[in-house]
Amino acid sequence: MSDTPLVDCHAHIWTADMPVVANPRHRLGYDFTVEQYLKVLDEHGVQLGVIAAASPFGDYNDYTIESLRRTKRLRGTVILDPAVGRYELEGMARDGVVGVRLPFINRTDLPDLTSFDYRRFLRRLRDLDWHVHLHVEGHKLPALLPALEASGVKIVIDHIGRHSAEEGVAGPGFQAMLAAIARGRTWVKLSAGYRLGPHATEHARALLREAGPERLVWASDCPFAGHEGQFSYRSTIDWLIEAIPDAEPRRRIFAETPVGLYFS
Repeated sequence: MSDTPLVDCHAHIWTADMPVVANPRHRLGYDFTVEQYLKVLDEHGVQLGVIAAASPFGDYNDYTIESLRRTKRLRGTVILDPAVGRYELEGMARDGVVGVRLPFINRTDLPDLTSFDYRRFLRRLRDLDWHVHLHVEGHKLPALLPALEASGVKIVIDHIGRHSAEEGVAGPGFQAMLAAIARGRTWVKLSAGYRLGPHATEHARALLREAGPERLVWASDCPFAGHEGQFSYRSTIDWLIEAIPDAEPRRRIFAETPVGLYFS
């Protein structure tokens, strides 16, 4: 599909014996190891991958970091307490961590991103040229994006923004996302369309039309936590081919844009 390495910008790895937070979104009583993931990439001609911190494990990032140390094919995001120190972040950066995931999905109480703790945290991420990997429902984006943008940190929004069909592309959440993209430090993952419904394709096409391929990346969401056995890795590639039928922007979404964002 491209001479530039193809990049899967969102997958999870874990072992069944890892510690789990109270009341996790998903209970994952099986292994999906880094070796299994790399085998999947090889089977599908995908050269590079980005490991996304999985919320059931909270800030237990040990397995992700250990896996990043073992191969230059991977980058990763982690979940951290905002009080984390600069030296710890610098060590993670050397290991291949490039961002922090904010798993705010299903939360009724969003944190105050203008507090000192978060302003200090976001400044440290900005100084390291990391990104905030934001996982939240689309209608909450207008409440979160202003403080994130004011911090100067790069922003990568999960799963097409998780906008509902009812709100649609004209809704305030989608429009806030487009405005953030236009200001130049925000990207969106075209991923997990299977979690969103038929409108995912419409939203992906609207993003391409309004934002262009320079701000879009593809991701598999492998191994489909909570939907195991219902989808194949190949189906996530086929979905992007269907959603973005023009080969040139699709090539940039599969390859050039994510290489520049995660591996430059």
